[in-house]
Amino acid sequence: MLLSLSWLREFTPYEGTAEALGDRLTMLGLELEDIRRPFDAIAPIVVGLVVACEDHPQSDHLHVCKVDAGQGELLDIVCGAPNVAEGQKVPVALVGTTMPDGLVIKKAKLRGAPSFGMICSERELGLTEDHAGIMVLPDSFEVGKPLVDQLVLDRELLDISVTPNRADCLSVLGLAREAALAFNLPLNIPALPLQVDESAPQRLIPIDIEDPDLCRLYSGRVITGAKIGPSPMRVRHRLHAMGVRPVSNIVDVTNYILLEYGQPLHSFDLDKLEGGRIVVSRAQDGEKITTLDGQERILTPQDLCIRDSSRAVALAGVMGGLNTEITAESSNVFLESAVFLPAAIRKTSRRLGLSSESSYRFERGIDQQRTVWALDRACAMMAALSGGTVQPGLSVSEPRPFKAASIDFRPARANALLGVTLTPEFDQTVLTGMGCTVDASGDVWRVGQPSWRPDLTREADLIEEVGRVHGLDTIAPELPPVCRDLAHAGEPESRFAFWLRLKHWGAGLGLNEAVNYSFVGHKDLDHLGLPREGRISIMNPLSAEQDALRTALAPGLLHDLRNNLAQGAQGLRFFELAHTFEADAASETTARETGMLGVLLYGSRFDTAWPQAEGDMDYMDLKGIVENLMRFLHLPAPVCTLAAEHPFLLPCVEVAVDGRAVGVMGRVKPAMADEFHARKDVWLAELNLEILRELHDAAQVRFRPLPVYPPVRRDITVMAGPGLTVSAVMSHVRGLALPLLEDLVLVDCFEPKAVEGQDAVRNLTFRLTFRHADRTLKDAEVDKEREKVAQSLVAALGVKV
Repeated sequence: MLLSLSWLREFTPYEGTAEALGDRLTMLGLELEDIRRPFDAIAPIVVGLVVACEDHPQSDHLHVCKVDAGQGELLDIVCGAPNVAEGQKVPVALVGTTMPDGLVIKKAKLRGAPSFGMICSERELGLTEDHAGIMVLPDSFEVGKPLVDQLVLDRELLDISVTPNRADCLSVLGLAREAALAFNLPLNIPALPLQVDESAPQRLIPIDIEDPDLCRLYSGRVITGAKIGPSPMRVRHRLHAMGVRPVSNIVDVTNYILLEYGQPLHSFDLDKLEGGRIVVSRAQDGEKITTLDGQERILTPQDLCIRDSSRAVALAGVMGGLNTEITAESSNVFLESAVFLPAAIRKTSRRLGLSSESSYRFERGIDQQRTVWALDRACAMMAALSGGTVQPGLSVSEPRPFKAASIDFRPARANALLGVTLTPEFDQTVLTGMGCTVDASGDVWRVGQPSWRPDLTREADLIEEVGRVHGLDTIAPELPPVCRDLAHAGEPESRFAFWLRLKHWGAGLGLNEAVNYSFVGHKDLDHLGLPREGRISIMNPLSAEQDALRTALAPGLLHDLRNNLAQGAQGLRFFELAHTFEADAASETTARETGMLGVLLYGSRFDTAWPQAEGDMDYMDLKGIVENLMRFLHLPAPVCTLAAEHPFLLPCVEVAVDGRAVGVMGRVKPAMADEFHARKDVWLAELNLEILRELHDAAQVRFRPLPVYPPVRRDITVMAGPGLTVSAVMSHVRGLALPLLEDLVLVDCFEPKAVEGQDAVRNLTFRLTFRHADRTLKDAEVDKEREKVAQSLVAALGVKV
């Protein structure tokens, strides 16, 4: 929203700078994007007087003018405009001036006649798009003075970013309210009384609203005898500065009121309205209308139309129809001011790809209480600019009158939520300054919602308003006190806290978190061989590639893989915490959501080779991450079992904890991974967070003091045949329950080349950690314990040590 500083001052006496206003509005939640000064480029332009004007002897359209530009001598200027004449006051660009389009004015000869400057048109000055002739200034302008000082121009514009809930700030009046509230200034709305020809009979247009839910109010007035022509200079220049193209006095008024008060209006040529009546109804399926931009639109029953007795004449709230357009021949006008359902306007605008200043405001909601008021102001302005007469009689239908919400407000609650102490007087000043009605009797106040603030419906909304006017940036940061109430200590943490801890775990492990849409494509799920049973299709997908809810995390993670490989990544380590979805008729939402953790590994184990050994990640890396997660959650080591088959993993390992299946991990089938541009193995794990949470909450966490005495470590290498797994060795050693054995880990695996006719034998090296809680161990004790382990392995498993 562009805000003219001079326009703002017509509503409130703000005397500060544009920068100070922008900073304060930003702190109020209306972010300043930029400060524009659209007319700085014409600051060197001066006012000149055409003393003499003669035809150029060598041209049939040029004129040789003598101009007094306040330089002490008359300047010869050659001008080609058809309307230049002696005695006019005109804008003059002197030699050396740089025009807004970059043209530098130099001394020149045109058809042999010297020229020392340029008499400018409005388009050349960047004031409007009018280039029919030079700009003729009022006789009151002083010769030789800068043009911008004598034109009443909007020289400073603030570009304000308005959030969707603050539709009231999409107008000069709305932003003036904010400025007045911020700087404790009065708010004054300039008077513009409506004068009606009371001697004439009432001119009423029948209005029929077929669906009151879509149109809450429709009103209009008739203006006769209007002369269509350009608006006065002040109006045209102001609209152009605000980014609106001036059209004619009637159309310009509708745009002017829209910018000033936020009420969209539309003017119809009354003589082109067939049957002399207005019907607000849904469009017929396949009905066509040609809008003001000259495009033919095909409508559906979801679109709301304004109709006369036989056809659609406008798309309600979006754009008018070409068949009732105001033209130079128009003289009788029907001016519309209405309130439409925001959702209906939004659907039509999005479906047709047709957005306008009107639809932008209707989509966010407008002030129903000021709809007729804005209509009357526009009629008064149209009559003044066009010479027309406002006919008596207001045509209005309001099937859904505005009803202000009544909200309870507790000053003590506001202080508690904001963490500051605000006086009741301050709260009441803010609320009344916003336009609320306040009954401040008792501890609970009754606050009436202003009609221009549809976003104020709850006590929290009012507290937010009080807080932002006080200044959320002024609230001192303060750490909350440590809770001394131990009554709830030891209770299970919330779902959010549990997921947040897992995110910290993943980041701490060096994994990068992926965040993907819940939407995937059916073709993605089909590609991975996932069953169609239980899928949930999207009725209105964002795109054809996102027409289903995901039943697994793999599609999103594999798309992340492809995108990162396209950027030249060599090693990828992803994790994602998200929900998967399955159809469930028994659920209230017909869908069952399951929290899942996905981990994807690909490519180089380390980002750089030196000083680390080169190598690609493999199953051991993935399994290590899963085992680390179980230790992080204080769960026993997972039991890994090779699965017979899986839709997209081969090999696939099923992961179980305490006898409960918690997920799978393995390598994505190469043929499937190839579709995502993978040239190496892709390792993927998906774990059920719902089950892990249950196991975690049921786990008994035991604390013990940190060890005081040093550990002693011994390695033992066993030669294992193909039928012996690492887990079998580790389970056997742990089963010995040696009191001094603290830890057991696999540190190396050597697989010699297979010899023909002989089974491959792996050399597995385990590291045994021994420690005594009360003293330092001796080598002899440790060697004896190691020997027990070796003999037991040989006897029980038949391995060689």
